Amino acid sequence: MADSTTTSIRIARTATDAGPTLQQFADATAASDGLSLANLSAIEELEVRTRNTTYHITVLGGSDPRVLVQGGRYFPLQCEARLNGSTLGGSLLKVGWIGCGFCMEFMQAGQRITTTRVREIRRIEVTAPGLH
Repeated sequence: MADSTTTSIRIARTATDAGPTLQQFADATAASDGLSLANLSAIEELEVRTRNTTYHITVLGGSDPRVLVQGGRYFPLQCEARLNGSTLGGSLLKVGWIGCGFCMEFMQAGQRITTTRVREIRRIEVTAPGLH
């Protein structure tokens, strides 16, 4: 059975609506369910559901931020991208991490792609053909 993680994060906006403060961002990451790419094995698969899209992500190497990703209008076909980490908007980014309530940030072909907020992260169990 695959693990599933869901959480909700509320951040009070500053008067300029420029994104959360560093302290708010740190508090939000501490309160959020999420996972670090560094703790995942190569070829581990994830299903990450955001408000608009379900992304299928295959980790290429634990400490390596490269992934195979498919989902949404930017990744209609599986392609290699760099998963930079997660953000709440603004310039703050938790590197190499996916968190519920946060937006994922990818780099692909020199373009930064930010998703809508993550609602659920599931690890997908991969079984070799012919094994039961």
